[in-house]
Parts: sequence; structure tokens; C-alpha cells
Amino acid sequence: MILRGVTPADWLVVGLGNPGVRYERTPHNVGFQVARALAERWDLGRPRDKFRGQLYEGRAGVGGPRVAILLPQTFMNDSGESAGPARGQLKTPLERVLVLHDEIDLPFGEIRSRLGGGLAGHNGLKSLKRGFGDPAFGRVRIGVGRPDSTDPEIVSAHVLGAWRQSADEVGELVDDAVRTAEAIVLGERELS
Repeated sequence: MILRGVTPADWLVVGLGNPGVRYERTPHNVGFQVARALAERWDLGRPRDKFRGQLYEGRAGVGGPRVAILLPQTFMNDSGESAGPARGQLKTPLERVLVLHDEIDLPFGEIRSRLGGGLAGHNGLKSLKRGFGDPAFGRVRIGVGRPDSTDPEIVSAHVLGAWRQSADEVGELVDDAVRTAEAIVLGERELS
């Protein structure tokens, strides 16, 4: 059954990032990078502009679950304004929402997944909690490392500046996060 041009999805994958060329190759946009790589891996084609974001729809591989991948174009801090309405129209249960995001509290290269939990000061996650009405959504936390300072301006420059790692290292990080997200969506890995 199609609702206003959107097919209900078994999984909604939300990549967090900021729109525009300025942010494209930054640690804060790693969620966008992983989401696009998943869309390519699952051969979902081109995204449509929907829910104030870019929306890919299809199946996670041949015979896989129906998926929607959303890249909110609202800027990170307002991502819930895009993802909340998308989840509602896609009829996706909250425990089947998987958010891909940068995590400064994990060393570069470390990937962790979990269901629910704290928001760790991440403004994108805070906005998603508001948009969904609950923080009990899945997360793939992609370690981008933390600078040697807690000064907000230095931390902001760290996540919004260019990667300090090589393109190969960033590519490996994205590949690892793609494998983790895919395993969760295909039921090969549990969120805890």
C-alpha cells in the first residue's frame, strides 16, 4: 500500500550530517557518507527530495527487508524535523530506526552500535529525540576521535574541519560502519 508516494519501510536508516559542499568531507558528515554508501551497496538508485531530506527507498539486497535511507537537509541540529515526519509516514517502529552518526567520544576507527541510551551532548541526537518523541532508536556510533581540548570552539573545529586522517583511513571507517549497519538491518547483529 502506498501512502502519498511513500511505501512503508521495515527499517528507516537516518544518516546525520549537514548539507552543502562546505561540510561534505568532514567528520561531522560521516553519517551522510555511510548512508550514501549503503544506498549504493543496496542499489537504491537516486534519492528523492522528501521530508526536507534526501530519501532513498528499496530493499536491503535481493529479498531483503524494505528500507528507507534518509539524509536530512535541515542541518544536523534540526534533523528531527525531517526524520520525525519520515518515520511517521513510513510507519517504521522506533526500534527499527537506525541512526548513523559521528561520535567524538570514540577513538577514530571504532564503531559501536546500541539501542537507545544517552545523547552525549550530540545536538543531532537531541533533535531526533524531539522528532521521534523518544530516545529509544538504534545508533551506529562512528568514532571520529576527540581533540585534546574540551573548548567548544576547538571541538567544533575538529568535527566541522577537514579529516585529519588519510582518504584511505576514512574509507576504511566508512566501510566498517556500512558492514555494521547492514548486519543490523539484515538481522545478523543485534542492537543492545
